[in-house]
Amino acid sequence: MDPLTIAAASGMRARLEALDLLANNIANSSTPGFKADREAYTSYLGEESLGAEMDGAGYSQISSPLIEAHRTDFSQGALTPTASASDLALSGDGFFLLDSANGPLLTRSGKLHVSRDGRLLSAEGHEFATVAPQRIRADPELPVEVDSDGTVRQQGSPLGRLQVVKYAIQSQPPKREGVYFALDTGQARTLVPSEAEVQQGMVENSNYSVPEAAVRLVAVLRQFESLQKALQLGGEMGRKAVEEVARVNP
Repeated sequence: MDPLTIAAASGMRARLEALDLLANNIANSSTPGFKADREAYTSYLGEESLGAEMDGAGYSQISSPLIEAHRTDFSQGALTPTASASDLALSGDGFFLLDSANGPLLTRSGKLHVSRDGRLLSAEGHEFATVAPQRIRADPELPVEVDSDGTVRQQGSPLGRLQVVKYAIQSQPPKREGVYFALDTGQARTLVPSEAEVQQGMVENSNYSVPEAAVRLVAVLRQFESLQKALQLGGEMGRKAVEEVARVNP
């Protein structure tokens, strides 16, 4: 394949991956606590091509664009009042820490309910971690109040405090179920308390807006169309080259 075709095909592949990310962001634009994913680009140069240039046996081909990784945007979304005591949101830099069957999780989505045995669970059934060694056991028949520091109360009596933590986002933890981020045991040990305030009766909106999605979608589609035309042009140039070289002059 010629360099033009290689570059155009690689660009189209990267644009298809970008469309997948964009589609997921659009689908979750109304999901409370959702953090948008964005692409991180790099360029790729085949080892054979680079080796040929270093050995003096040829010239390296142009590098091909590709998406190296998916980067999550952790910026805070707007807080919206719901007047529901089961809705919790964080104002500031931090995450709720939860326990799941597969290990600790981080989330900005604070949907909370009390199970029949008194555990504080998320909408997907993960238990909220607390600062005290023992877990909170609340009365499912009584309303739950949560202070700005995460202290959980029923009828004015404190039951414990939700664990709100900071995560030094150097290596991004993998996403789980849209609004959760999975941690291994080593990462969980590095967590430190956060000064984010807990807001009861509020939800944090997704940090990805529909207008931004519309603009981004148009841009990606236009880029894809341009690359598709370049690919067709490369194929046409290759076809003409073959025909001209193979033609026998009278």
